[in-house]
Amino acid sequence: MPKWGMVIDLNKCTGCGECVTACKVELNVPVVGPEESAKGRTILCMDILSTYEGEFPEVKMRHMPRPCFHCEHPPCTKVCPVRATYKNDEGIVAQIYPQCIGCRYCQVACPYTVKHFNWTKPEWPEERCEALNPDVSVRPEGVVEKCTFCVHRLQKAKEQAAVDGRDLREGDYVPACVESCPTKAMYFGDLDNPKHKVSQLKKSHRAFRLMEDLGTEPKVYYLSEVE
Repeated sequence: MPKWGMVIDLNKCTGCGECVTACKVELNVPVVGPEESAKGRTILCMDILSTYEGEFPEVKMRHMPRPCFHCEHPPCTKVCPVRATYKNDEGIVAQIYPQCIGCRYCQVACPYTVKHFNWTKPEWPEERCEALNPDVSVRPEGVVEKCTFCVHRLQKAKEQAAVDGRDLREGDYVPACVESCPTKAMYFGDLDNPKHKVSQLKKSHRAFRLMEDLGTEPKVYYLSEVE
C-alpha cells in the first residue's frame, strides 16, 4: 500500500503563491470577504509562511508553503467524536464533510493550524461560479475545511490505470499545488517506494519536518535552504 507524501525544496520556493491559488481553485475554497478575513476567518487549505531575517537593508525573506501535513499519527483524528476526519489506508488524512458537526475539536488538536472552520455560507465571485470543480463537493457553512492532497485526483488516476491495465506510476497522481509550482519546488509520491523522488529526497541531509518532537510524524518534508 502506498504512503503518499510531499517534499518541498525551500531553496527553489520563491513565495509566488501559485500553489495557494491552484489549491483554492481545485478544492472550491470559498471566498470569505474582507470583513470575515479581518476576524481571522480566512480559509486557506494551502498557505505560505513568510519570515524576515536580518535588518534593513540586509533583509532576507524566507518562504515555507504549508499544506495539511497528513501526519502518520494525526491528533485531529483522535478527538473527532463523529469520525468526520480519519486517516485512510494510504496515509491521507481525509475529511468527510457531510459527517462533520462543526465542533472544531480537530482544529484545536492540530498543532500545525492547517484546519479552518467555515463560519459563513460559501460565496464565490460570479465569474468563478461556472468554474467550480465538479469533482469536489461544495461544502456548507459549519464544517472544517482542510487540504486532502487532492485525493479526488487519486481516484481518477486509479481508474485510468485500471483502464490501461497497469499499476499506478509516479506522476499519475499529483496534487494541484505540486502541478502548478513554476519552479518545481514541490515533489509528490510514495514515501515508501525507493524509486520515487520523494522517497529519495526525504533521506537528504537537508531534509527536516516541522515539530518532529511532537511524534506526529508528518508526511510533508522540507529541504532546508543552502546559503
